[in-house]
Amino acid sequence: MSDPSRNRKLRIRAALAVTAVTGLGATALPAAAAGEAVTVQYRQSATGSDQVEPWLKVVNTGTASVPLSQVKVRYYFKADAGASYTYACSWAVKGCANLTGTFGTLANPTATADRYLEVGFTAGAGSLAPGADTGDMQLRFHRSDWQPLNQNDDYSFGPAQTSYASWSKVTASVAGVPVWGTAPAGAEPTPTPTDPTTPPTTPPPTGAALFDDFDYTGHTDPAVGAHGWSVRSNAGGPGVPGATWAPENVTFAKEGTNSIMNLRSSTAGTGESTRHTEILTRATKFRNGTYAARVRFSDAPLSGPDGDRVVQTFFTINDLKAPMADDYAEYDFEYLPNGGWGEPANILYTTSWETYRPDPWEAVNQHSESRTSYAGWHDLVVTIDDTAIVYYVDGREFGRHDARYLPERPMSINFNQWLIDLAGQPSATPRSYDQKVDYVLHVKDQVLTPAQVAAKVSAYRSAGTAFEDTVPATS
Repeated sequence: MSDPSRNRKLRIRAALAVTAVTGLGATALPAAAAGEAVTVQYRQSATGSDQVEPWLKVVNTGTASVPLSQVKVRYYFKADAGASYTYACSWAVKGCANLTGTFGTLANPTATADRYLEVGFTAGAGSLAPGADTGDMQLRFHRSDWQPLNQNDDYSFGPAQTSYASWSKVTASVAGVPVWGTAPAGAEPTPTPTDPTTPPTTPPPTGAALFDDFDYTGHTDPAVGAHGWSVRSNAGGPGVPGATWAPENVTFAKEGTNSIMNLRSSTAGTGESTRHTEILTRATKFRNGTYAARVRFSDAPLSGPDGDRVVQTFFTINDLKAPMADDYAEYDFEYLPNGGWGEPANILYTTSWETYRPDPWEAVNQHSESRTSYAGWHDLVVTIDDTAIVYYVDGREFGRHDARYLPERPMSINFNQWLIDLAGQPSATPRSYDQKVDYVLHVKDQVLTPAQVAAKVSAYRSAGTAFEDTVPATS
């Protein structure tokens, strides 16, 4: 990773969220409880071509209190070819920090809808009593490149709807159960994550690939190096000055039938006591294709006081040959369980990098974000082809970034865990944080769906293959 401060520069806010999935497989959503029902009220705030402004209210029309963290609302629209979109909340009675937004793709598009904005709530939004509503949620979204857009062909858009009223073209669900509205005809949402024990009907493609189940005895196991991995021990950034990168804190163990890699980072409140962890491929031979890993993020330390500004990651990167060099590339999943970089609480970023200059700081990147807890196991996938970079979390699209950020040179594959600084928790009491990794997969030059990723991993494991690397040295 480069200097972490760069991730707070020139970011365009695009608060995105996905339904959290815990455990090594997808967790089934509970059925909505009896008496739970909501309706959605809508009014449009802008009919122009600059940005879409759906203002919404969620009303509890049932007989039971509804936790808003179980409510999802979808606004459907027709996307421009090749466009990515950025979400923002202008103002909300419940607080914009308690709202999340993610863009999804419909499996069966229609003439007026092929994408949707899904709005959710964090636990901080509380619950709705029977008869209560959320109050105003003044939302907006626009093309990430700020090019003009056309709302008139959008399924959920109501140009004459200038005051709040129930609007069936915006849908709502409670705990995964649809309770309000009519989705575009024939356009059911993209399926929820596929259980990795159930292969999809379309088999995953074959071709050059790297797969590692991380079945090792420890960081000194000769197979770690033989399989192309380097466990970092050299000094330097990112993170707390004076910290040590501790290879002995990268360990391996069995959890059930799976072998798991664990990255443990720790501190006692000083740079000298801080231990960071990182493992990366020695080869920089990975470029276009599919990258995937199952990663367990942690919100709390194993013991001791919480609050450290920890960064838990899965990413690809190459070296910056000169400030603002246009052949630099980096694609990140970064989870901050306790905030940092100006954020007060947990947040997940995905970031695609074109280039940067460390001093004076200047950066060119595009990112997506979700302010909610991601503690637990998650399936992380990023695909890169000649048109876009697309990030998925637990089978759902999390962010789609533009072609200008595509890689010009091959990259390495990395996992690390480190502390941004020591300001989040000043205590001298020792504490440590764990980030676990179940597997990593790269398929060269092929874009796989998250379901195909799960099937390919299942096929490796069924065949007893713990490691394979057929990716050529030059990609």
